[in-house]
Formats: sequence, structure tokens, C-alpha cells
Amino acid sequence: MHYQCEMTLRRAEGALVRVLGTTERRGFRPVSFEGDTHGHSEHWKLRMTVEGDRPAGSLQGQLAKLYDCVSVEVSQCR
Repeated sequence: MHYQCEMTLRRAEGALVRVLGTTERRGFRPVSFEGDTHGHSEHWKLRMTVEGDRPAGSLQGQLAKLYDCVSVEVSQCR
């Protein structure tokens, strides 16, 4: 099953590594991701597509616990 993750991250060293590590430890495989900043903003928008057999709630809950993660929403891809 494929899921779309929409996140807002603090622009901090290692933030992306922590997100990817958490994603893989939860049993999901990142398929694609893209990110964007808005000028000199302190935040970074990240959109990531993952695949896995586990429920999306387990991933969303763990990503939300990361200090770098300001907001996260995980939904099933159509």
C-alpha cells in the first residue's frame, strides 16, 4: 500500500536523516520525496511517498514525535 506524507520540518541539521530513519524503522520504504523552502523561512515543506503493509497511523504517530517535525499528515494514495 502506498501512502503520501505531508510534513513541515524545522530547518535543522539531520532533520531529513531522522525522518527517513524513522520511516524505515517503522517498516515503510520511501519511494519518492520532494521538499521546498519559502525564502529564508525556518521551516521546510516535505512531501514523501512511502510503501508498506503497516497502518499509516503508526508512521504518523512516530514522525509527529520527532523534534524537527512541526506537522505531519499521512494519507493513502489513490
